[in-house]
Amino acid sequence: MRILITGGAGFIGSHLAERRVGRDEVVVLDNFNDFLYDPARKRRNVAPLLVQPGFTLVEGDIRDEALLERVFARGAFDQVVHIAALGGVRPSIADPGLYVDVNVRGTLNILEAMRRHGVPKLVFASSSSVYGINPKVPWSEEGAVLRPISPYAATKVAGELFAHTFHHLHGLDVVCLRFFTVYGPRQRPDMAISSFTRLLAARQPVPLYGDGSTERDYTFIDDIVQGVEAALGRCFGFEVIYLGNAVTVRLSRLVELVAEALGVEPRVNRLPLQPGDVPITCADTARARRLLGYNPQTPIEEGVARYVDWFRTERSLLGDSAAPVS
Repeated sequence: MRILITGGAGFIGSHLAERRVGRDEVVVLDNFNDFLYDPARKRRNVAPLLVQPGFTLVEGDIRDEALLERVFARGAFDQVVHIAALGGVRPSIADPGLYVDVNVRGTLNILEAMRRHGVPKLVFASSSSVYGINPKVPWSEEGAVLRPISPYAATKVAGELFAHTFHHLHGLDVVCLRFFTVYGPRQRPDMAISSFTRLLAARQPVPLYGDGSTERDYTFIDDIVQGVEAALGRCFGFEVIYLGNAVTVRLSRLVELVAEALGVEPRVNRLPLQPGDVPITCADTARARRLLGYNPQTPIEEGVARYVDWFRTERSLLGDSAAPVS
């Protein structure tokens, strides 16, 4: 099988590429931008893959239609896993136009390239953020997604809608996987567990937005990749599936877990809640279990400990300035 992974040098994409190389012909497309963190991190993510047979790295942007035409024309892809996007709720509020340009126009470019070259299947990386504020948990795939509360979330809704349009008009087989707060080795440095670990290891207080009562469904990277791989082997027509851990963790508890793994006393600096943040996320994974055989195996205690172990071995490489997170 020949697979294109967009954003394949990033956190989730590089883990997926690492798992598939050797079994499939893997082409990674990534523009190595410096948005949110140093692109050298992404280059480290894929460096071990560059010498692997059947692996190809293409540096380029999903907004570059001419580049996409060249990539798709080089050989027939069996599937595209479209992960490339700008992430982060708060940065999207500061620059919504950029998010629309990359996440919406870029996704449309991928869909158009697939249509022109007859690529039959798309796995689209969506997000739990599409739901906005929904206190009724766990969240079902059947719930309405027409009230996102950040530009980032709105762009993910738009991506799903365009994917459905191409399924309807052109017969594209599509599965939209809504990820719930993915964490683990290589995650972006602005994300909560990464930032908390870096600050607490330096004996600095953690900026905590709100009173610590917000809850997230944290999902370890290995479990997410298992779900994505299962989606690669199935046909859906059009389907939306949650990939989460189906367990919520309070923000205050997350700080405690990171501190425990580091062996330090937690310190926090309380700040007001930020626009675009939701109070709770939690996935109903029944559909994922039924359609994908999805079975997340990593409780938050184990996942945080594994991340901290990785952080310790990579500490000399993780020198970015800390950013407040929620």
